[in-house]
Amino acid sequence: MWSRLGKVLWRLAWLALLVPVLLILSLRWIDPPTTSFILQHNYSAWKSGTDFALHSWTDYENISKHMSLAVVAAEDQRFPLHLGVDTTEISRALQSPAEGRRGASTITQQTAKNLFLWPARSYVRKAMEAALAITMELLLSKQRILEIYLNIAQTGQAMFGVTDAATTYFAKVPGKLNKFEAARIAAILPNPVKLSATQPTRYVVERQRWILKQMEQLGGPRYLELL
Repeated sequence: MWSRLGKVLWRLAWLALLVPVLLILSLRWIDPPTTSFILQHNYSAWKSGTDFALHSWTDYENISKHMSLAVVAAEDQRFPLHLGVDTTEISRALQSPAEGRRGASTITQQTAKNLFLWPARSYVRKAMEAALAITMELLLSKQRILEIYLNIAQTGQAMFGVTDAATTYFAKVPGKLNKFEAARIAAILPNPVKLSATQPTRYVVERQRWILKQMEQLGGPRYLELL
């Protein structure tokens, strides 16, 4: 009996490891139709009678390079250099937690979290997020990870991805966003439910200016050639 139970648990453990790997590998060719965060949002919307999520997909080459650079400048300036988890930024955050405007969570970690996990913070979730992020870095290109992030990051109360953000906030397709508009969208990413791109608070305006400065210091869209 115990031997049989052990075999079952062993197989379940392998299945738990294999399924995420296969799902991530499939993202090389398949654009994710939804995410864990979108499903959670829509479930809450169904219960409360509020708006369901807007979510449209735009391929990487059809998204403004300013938009791609803006999220890298705002969220993860070492994105081309790390393997999913940025130990350098983690060390800086531990040494001086109040310093800077970016957290230690990478774009890859945020992508993994949005795709597969849940928003509440815990050590278990962070460990799963890190493992998924490293797996994504091993199986997907940097450009593909950034493309997915740009299309699934929450950009409004009931909005996910830069496509609907560009249309809603600036009446443009994402390929036509200029650097100021891209920086404005990136500026609200820390809390897109409370922060507005069309009615920016002083914090959003100041963060937009900071992002624009960072974009310039990174060398402009040429920085994306490192991906």
